[in-house]
Amino acid sequence: MARQDYQFTSESVSEGHPDKVCDLISDSVVDAYLAADPLSRVAVETLVTKQKIVLAGEVRGPDHVLAELESIARQKVREIGYEQIGFHWQSADVQVLVHGQSVDIAQGVDAGEGKDEGAGDQGIMFGYACRETDSFMPAPIHYSHKILRDLAAARHDGRAPELGPDSKSQVTVRYEGGKPVAAASVVVSTQHSENLSQGDVEALVRPYINDALPDGWITNDTEFFINPTGRFVIGGPEGDTGLTGRKIIVDTYGGAAPHGGGAFSGKDPTKVDRSAAYAARYLAKNVVAAGLADRCTIQLSYAIGVSKPLSLYVDLLGTGSIDERKLETVLMDIMDLSPRGIREHLQLSRPIYARTAAYGHFGRAPEDDGGFSWEQLDLVDALQQSIG
Repeated sequence: MARQDYQFTSESVSEGHPDKVCDLISDSVVDAYLAADPLSRVAVETLVTKQKIVLAGEVRGPDHVLAELESIARQKVREIGYEQIGFHWQSADVQVLVHGQSVDIAQGVDAGEGKDEGAGDQGIMFGYACRETDSFMPAPIHYSHKILRDLAAARHDGRAPELGPDSKSQVTVRYEGGKPVAAASVVVSTQHSENLSQGDVEALVRPYINDALPDGWITNDTEFFINPTGRFVIGGPEGDTGLTGRKIIVDTYGGAAPHGGGAFSGKDPTKVDRSAAYAARYLAKNVVAAGLADRCTIQLSYAIGVSKPLSLYVDLLGTGSIDERKLETVLMDIMDLSPRGIREHLQLSRPIYARTAAYGHFGRAPEDDGGFSWEQLDLVDALQQSIG
């Protein structure tokens, strides 16, 4: 039987964290290509360090977009808010080392005579959902993201101009009877202006933590660690190198569910690392919302160039009201889980990815232009009817 009383911790990082700067630039490149041609292929990594931005990878799409990549990188760094001597959107050196997609990969992935579009790579992908929060996300990662989103909003709208772009959070949640009931500890490290003391930063940040957490979660036993090193003035790529795809646990479920290992950012939706992980989340969330389980983990697997999933595995973690094997069959019937089927069902060939680069790819609200389409609950009726 699963443990009922325990503590679990997840972390988040802000849009100004060096790795997230890279994710945003890479995803903005994906958006630029998809906006120009929805059939574009993109796999672009970004590296940032002190006054340096490097883009590298493979693309297939309109030639004019390649000439725009330096401008895209600078604009995204500017939007985040980096105007530091050691990392400035205007003066940083930008190198674009992007080339055409391998023809060997293209011939395996592209549709052809008698052959449907294949997966862009082999791999395993996981999706997860639970009832711990209204977003069907685990509580520790949900509230870690919320604290940083609220701090970023205050920085951008002028309520907290003393804060810098780079920050991290970590929330340890206490569970009783299998349910989240309180914050055991909260850690926030945030970049700040030179004139603020550690006490000043704590006084500025604590109200945002209090507002982000549910009523009653902060108790006399809750521990707070605000800028525990005492000073965080040098931040972002000036202080630490960043790279696309290094925050995959932050991007997903905060460690509360398995991860297949593949990063999302910088990849177009033919890459199943991204699209199949979205599909697995979509199915898991709808299973839980349909009342079939309190928790649901789904695994999908693919082979490069092959158009159908090799396997679909469902684990309801002892909380389900239906046999998992039956549910696996139902899910395969309800949704075409080929790479093309996922892309078309969720309408993923659109410029909707830059917004996913920080604060999680999951647990977000579906948007009118198709952003976060994998968070929709439009399969609930079909699932309930299929189960009978």
